[in-house]
Amino acid sequence: MLKQLRDKFLNSDDDSEEEKEETLMEEADIPPDEAIETSTHEEGENELPLLPLRGVVLYPTMWLPITVGQARSLRIIDYLIERDEKLIALAASQDPELEEPGPEDIYRTGTVARIHRMVRSPDGTVRLVLHGVERIRIDEYTAEEPFLRVKFTPMPDQEAHDLEEQALAASAKDLFSQLVTLSPQMPEEMESAARNVEGELQLAYLLASSAGFKLADAQAILEAHPLREKLHLLNTLLRTEVEIRQLAQKIQQEAQGEMEKAQRDFYLRKQMEVIQRELGDENPQLEEINELEERIEAAGMPEEAKKEARRELDRMRRIPIQAPEYSVIKTYLDWMVSLPWRQRTEDNLDITHARQVLDEDHYGLDDIKDRILEFLAVRKLRQERKADKPSAEMPVDYIRKDREGVILCFVGPPGVGKTSLGLSIARAMNRKFVRLALGGIRDEAEIRGFRRTYIGSMPGRIIQSLRRIESRNPVFMLDEVDKLGRDFRGDPASALLEVLDPEQNSDFRDHYLDAPFDLSEVFFITTANWLDPIPGPLRDRMEIIQLSSYTDRDKVAIAKGYLIPRQIRENSLRPEEISFDDEAICKIIREYTREAGVRTLERRIAAIARKVATKVAAGEDEPVHITEENLADWLGRPKFFDEAHEWIKAPGVATGLAWTPFGGQVLYIEATAMPGKGRLTLTGQLGNVMKESAMTALSYVRSAAVRYDIPGQWFYQHDLHVHVPAGAQPKDGPSAGIAIATALLSLVTGRCVREGFAMTGEITLRGKVTRIGGVREKVLAAQRLGLTDVILPEHNEPDLEDVPEEVREQLTFHFARTVQEVWDMALCEEVIQPPPPGLKEDGETPVTPEDVETPV
Repeated sequence: MLKQLRDKFLNSDDDSEEEKEETLMEEADIPPDEAIETSTHEEGENELPLLPLRGVVLYPTMWLPITVGQARSLRIIDYLIERDEKLIALAASQDPELEEPGPEDIYRTGTVARIHRMVRSPDGTVRLVLHGVERIRIDEYTAEEPFLRVKFTPMPDQEAHDLEEQALAASAKDLFSQLVTLSPQMPEEMESAARNVEGELQLAYLLASSAGFKLADAQAILEAHPLREKLHLLNTLLRTEVEIRQLAQKIQQEAQGEMEKAQRDFYLRKQMEVIQRELGDENPQLEEINELEERIEAAGMPEEAKKEARRELDRMRRIPIQAPEYSVIKTYLDWMVSLPWRQRTEDNLDITHARQVLDEDHYGLDDIKDRILEFLAVRKLRQERKADKPSAEMPVDYIRKDREGVILCFVGPPGVGKTSLGLSIARAMNRKFVRLALGGIRDEAEIRGFRRTYIGSMPGRIIQSLRRIESRNPVFMLDEVDKLGRDFRGDPASALLEVLDPEQNSDFRDHYLDAPFDLSEVFFITTANWLDPIPGPLRDRMEIIQLSSYTDRDKVAIAKGYLIPRQIRENSLRPEEISFDDEAICKIIREYTREAGVRTLERRIAAIARKVATKVAAGEDEPVHITEENLADWLGRPKFFDEAHEWIKAPGVATGLAWTPFGGQVLYIEATAMPGKGRLTLTGQLGNVMKESAMTALSYVRSAAVRYDIPGQWFYQHDLHVHVPAGAQPKDGPSAGIAIATALLSLVTGRCVREGFAMTGEITLRGKVTRIGGVREKVLAAQRLGLTDVILPEHNEPDLEDVPEEVREQLTFHFARTVQEVWDMALCEEVIQPPPPGLKEDGETPVTPEDVETPV
């Protein structure tokens, strides 16, 4: 009965809201409170779909147009259309940014509304016109899919109809009238509508929905109960809004007054300038502008840059000196006039002088020195023959603008002298030297500069460095180019593409300058530890020059000729107060350092020099002679030991060679077996490529088992474990393939690897040994640890030309084409330890990738 009466009430359009409620209660013949209480017990009567509102609250008796576009909300509309229903529950979401708020994100107090109009848009959204009917409290959520559905309890507002409510309503009307007057965006008709509303409850909801309160405040008004509390809260919020509008109006009036004062001051200042000009008085602003104008004319800018500088100078003339824009323009013009548009140093192209300087500063590095001398020779011929008239057959490139045309990239391990080599090149060419560390730079603006629209903007590091060095043709070293970062602020490596391209950098545009600057005369040199992190397009613009590891002989020569004299000077010692034996230097190299360069070696020499300086400062005049015997007294116990002979005394151990960005390294590969089901376990921080090499090696060893009288069931009755020590260091690459295969065969045959043998090479499933890289660094690592024989792939024999002759004389090299040849050369004939016997005759289970275990 109640449901039918309520449907009749809600579907009626002609009667007023009060008449509808009275009609409902009269026909039901029950008071309002009892009607609400009875409705909560009828099945399905107080259960409706819930549409969450974002950033708005709908009050009873109020109208609200909304647009529905979210998928879950559209399913509610389809549901209502299918059942020809017009009632829907509404509640505000606590966070308006949530796309699909859940039950915990929605306020518990809402409104039942009736849909009066529904229009579908071409974009798939639905526009609704809703009319609030009744305030409700959400008791529980009966469904969350395909849309929210709730059970609720009606919460009609309790009105007292006394003088206090009337007084509060009148006060709210007055405050709202003030708010409309202070808010230009609120039409005056809203005040008239508020004045004509009859009934305190409808007035409260009308003012709350029109005042534009925050979501939390609007929800608080809906939840306030009874009407007296609702009106109290409404008055408080309206009074706060009025005070805010009054304060904003006051601030606006003050700002308007200041603007008028600034305009008046500008007018008066212009008059004062004219008066001062007539009287002959000096104006500081005019002096500053005239000075900048003279510097612009004398800077030697290209025409486009000069035009931009003059345009900014004209703007500066029209701006008062107190304006913030004045200082911004002044800073920009200071940068423009202080750049080395014409300043350059004259190159010293004497080849003999350059060779002498490079030899003084660096030992060895003949390939790099030859490349620098070639560069100087080309520039010398270009200058000498520039006056020659080009013939008809001469290419156009010969007569176009003179450019450096070369970008060098020094690649090598740390400590081999990449950075200091750039300083030597600058000294040999009589050019200024500037270094820019690129490690960790992630913002593209660090290279190209910041646009002038940002506060505190400035040019990029390239332009800043040229201004500081005051030369347009320095030797510019971009250090650690492989350490460039990349994130949401851009890719600095991409910004370097223009800088390091001789065909483009003659017109380099910094974002701050917004004018071309010629970088074609800059001799750019980049450095890197390895090439892999450098993007391909950037790598293609540079000429790669590899710097290899130093041999022990090189390090001794560098220590005697460069490091020891430098540390004597830096520690204020005299040459007669300290001296080193060659044997002592060799011991420092072998037992106190383990590096490709000489950086740690210099630190050890510096530590000794400081201790000697302490003795001299204490009054001890006796000269100090560092020998192999007393070295431990100065540096303590050795940090590294020769482990080469400790790893080859048992079957299952082989010595491999690896390349790292920090030089060559010796790998000791161990293999062992235990009863099991044919599983393979790999440990030692191995990469995917090295794991695949281990599986390939095991497969080939199993295929060759018959040749070595290994029982066919042996591999299915044992688990194999391959380990590469130094497990904290990641290792990857295919060049350890033959070493792993040799360790596995040594294990299953019980034959040891010959003493002093090391090997490197990639293995294939057919037993071929293929070419590898980094031969020089690997051979130097083997020689450094005292190994005697090195097995290399046959195709790497030409690479031995890169190995110093003294190292080749100390080692015996063996070249292999197949793994069988490697085994014949590396394994001893006698069986020292037979392999573990088989355990069972059946249960063959081949090794698969799933059987390879790599413990975390």
